[in-house]
Amino acid sequence: MKKIISWILALYIVFVFVQSLFFKFAGSVETVIIFNTISEWMASIDALSFIAPLFKDYGGFAIGGAEVVASLLLLIPASRKFGAMLALMVMSGAIFFHLCTPLGVDRVIDMAGNTDGGVLFFMACGVWVSSLILILMGWRKNNHVSYS
Repeated sequence: MKKIISWILALYIVFVFVQSLFFKFAGSVETVIIFNTISEWMASIDALSFIAPLFKDYGGFAIGGAEVVASLLLLIPASRKFGAMLALMVMSGAIFFHLCTPLGVDRVIDMAGNTDGGVLFFMACGVWVSSLILILMGWRKNNHVSYS
């Protein structure tokens, strides 16, 4: 049963990551709005202002790349713990940006000002929880994760 749950959680995370790759790699309006909003927020903080232009121009590619790597690692049971850890880190960042920046939970998705009703935030939370469960499911006394 543990193996089946592990696969269900891993496939859920992979599904969420893979379905969002087009938006990140194609520079969709939604992605541009997200990374522009975060970049503008970063630019307003002296300690982060130097990275704001890079985040604006390449943040979607960097995050998408991390999601591809996490997805590949999640699909291989022997490396699933690393994929879950990477997914947890990426989603921790996403949740932080939703909660602590002007991006917000109910984010704007187009130039008309329409919002997504919080869907992206709640998907990030679902991936975060799934990743944490995967990590905890395999935790053993000798501090390694095993899914077999």
